[in-house]
Amino acid sequence: MRIVRTAAVTVGAIAVVLGGVLLGADATAKSGPTTPNVSFVRASLTGGGTAGVDNSTGALVLAATGLTTGTYPDPHQSAVAVAYESGSWIGDWVGAPFAFDELIASWNAATPAGTWVKIEMQAAGSARETVWYVLGIWASGDGDIRRTSVAGQGDADGFVAVDTFVRGKKAAPLDGYRLRATLYRRAGTSASPTVRGLAAMVSATARYEIPSMSSGVVRDLAVLQRSQETHVGHYPEYDNGGEAWCSPTSTAMVLRFWGAGPSATDLAAFPGNDAASGAPHIDGEVDHAARYVFDWQYNGAGNWPFNTAYATTFAAPVTNTSPGGQIDGFVTRLRSLAEAELFIAAGIPLVASINGKLEGFLFGSTNGHLLVIRGFDASGDVISNDPAVMSNADVRKTYGRADFERVWLEGSGGLVYVIRPTGVRLPPNVPGPANW
Repeated sequence: MRIVRTAAVTVGAIAVVLGGVLLGADATAKSGPTTPNVSFVRASLTGGGTAGVDNSTGALVLAATGLTTGTYPDPHQSAVAVAYESGSWIGDWVGAPFAFDELIASWNAATPAGTWVKIEMQAAGSARETVWYVLGIWASGDGDIRRTSVAGQGDADGFVAVDTFVRGKKAAPLDGYRLRATLYRRAGTSASPTVRGLAAMVSATARYEIPSMSSGVVRDLAVLQRSQETHVGHYPEYDNGGEAWCSPTSTAMVLRFWGAGPSATDLAAFPGNDAASGAPHIDGEVDHAARYVFDWQYNGAGNWPFNTAYATTFAAPVTNTSPGGQIDGFVTRLRSLAEAELFIAAGIPLVASINGKLEGFLFGSTNGHLLVIRGFDASGDVISNDPAVMSNADVRKTYGRADFERVWLEGSGGLVYVIRPTGVRLPPNVPGPANW
């Protein structure tokens, strides 16, 4: 589950910030649809400026010289203060093709033991630059620091809602941004994190045409079925399983579709809560994902870029249906189910964020839920792997196209995780600003 975090003022009717997307309650087709403003840009890591970072190979690693020293007092481990060496990379300014309301960053990184990364953004527009906002402090493990978003970031220009920068309600327009990545390692060690990819998606409020016209794609991808509800009570320290684990359950399902995810060895070293037997939980890949996407500030497993960053720590094997490769993952927004159909036609399932009342949904309605779009039927309706069911056998569910688009497009602004091996080509973008 990904709960509604913040209430905003009315825009014609009531508006809410839903996990990072500002939507008016009147955002429907009745006033005529517009093309939603979404732009996704991958940073050129060979550009920008560096201090203590080597970017000569197209990835970011700590350099041999020029490192900064300091101490990181882990806010979630009161007794832990980690002495570190660090270096930083600052990207070039990116001009957005429209004035944007929100920004979400995504990253592909490897953080060996003793290392971690921090991702930040700065925006510009209307003849000013904002301060730097932290979008995540991330490590793939949890033996050194606890991965976290950073609370309390807000001023007249905007604020950070867990993982999403949101422009202030009365702030002047913003139409540019840049990213910063800081790489850390424990003092006295020689390991380095590696940032292989860094990207940002910016978006602005829009109205949608619902339902969108189907492109005629009829395909059902064989995504492994996993229920979140079979994990109720698992790992209370990671939000106790069940309804709270829709995001890691969906991420785990898509990773297994690609033949990726934690190995049998990983899971054998990942015991269950049964102190008597030490037996692992059923479908341990879900527990593994929940632990290693967990955001200790948000106190949940629903941090969007933490889920895609976790996915990118794995590689997929070559199979009859996939050329394999390192997993690439990012967060973006799609403008319609017609765009989602392009991914299904390309053989790529999507993790989608929904919010609102949905006919056939286990709980009737949701204030934040993630599920997998695995296909479309002949009527253009959505075939999903919805983890909000009581057993794995019930996970595959079909939702009406219009019903789904309302809770997806109006509920979360069409937000999706795109997770696929680098050897699998993304579909061509549609006309307009590229959103993948």
